[in-house]
Amino acid sequence: MSGSNSSRPAVAALADEPLGLTVHSMPSPGESLGVQPDAGRRRKRGRWQMLLVLLCCAAPVIASYFTYYVVRPQSRSVYGQLIDPQRPLPPVDGRTLAGEAVPLPQLKGQWLLVAVAGGGCNELCERQLYLQRQLRETLGREKDRVDRVWLVADDAPVPQRLSGSLEGATVLRVPAGALAQWLQPEPGAALGEHLYVVDPMGNWMMRFPARMDLKGAAKAKRDLDRLLRASSSWDQAGR
Repeated sequence: MSGSNSSRPAVAALADEPLGLTVHSMPSPGESLGVQPDAGRRRKRGRWQMLLVLLCCAAPVIASYFTYYVVRPQSRSVYGQLIDPQRPLPPVDGRTLAGEAVPLPQLKGQWLLVAVAGGGCNELCERQLYLQRQLRETLGREKDRVDRVWLVADDAPVPQRLSGSLEGATVLRVPAGALAQWLQPEPGAALGEHLYVVDPMGNWMMRFPARMDLKGAAKAKRDLDRLLRASSSWDQAGR
């Protein structure tokens, strides 16, 4: 009996002692799946780094166009008419004088100075081709960034007398309907009375006044000089 009574205080003491539990934190869902806690942060940082790289690559193009179209002093007049919105080269095939098919978008990669006329090439056509050639030559060392393009709007044979003046130019026959949907003359003028400027990305972005004379060509050269300077950081000669 005495042994039984001696154990009662010990049992009572154990009963009065609070139960102690050790609580361990539960693993996060990511840890349960084997994902490191900072993997999400690394992915997010990687996306931002990729975005910054893309912005750095595009910045020169954006800056050059912003400079030309937006940051222009009022005293600096533009002789050619800026086209807004710009019109990309149409997805149609032109044909060389030998009959080879050439998709017009393949002309991208260079500044293009474009003339349009029928294959018979009347007096106005010859004058436009002359001004086109002279404009490019006066650009000096920058001329290799500009291609001369003559788009022939019909099937008429091209006179042999033009062979010398067309040396180095791209001559393509393009259906008149396709040209009319892409290029547009100023009101009251015909398509063949203008010279057109296409940027290296393939967008028609400027039209010089109809029936431009030599005095006008000097002003057109200033426009081309500005365009070439503004794009010098991202555009190089050759495609």
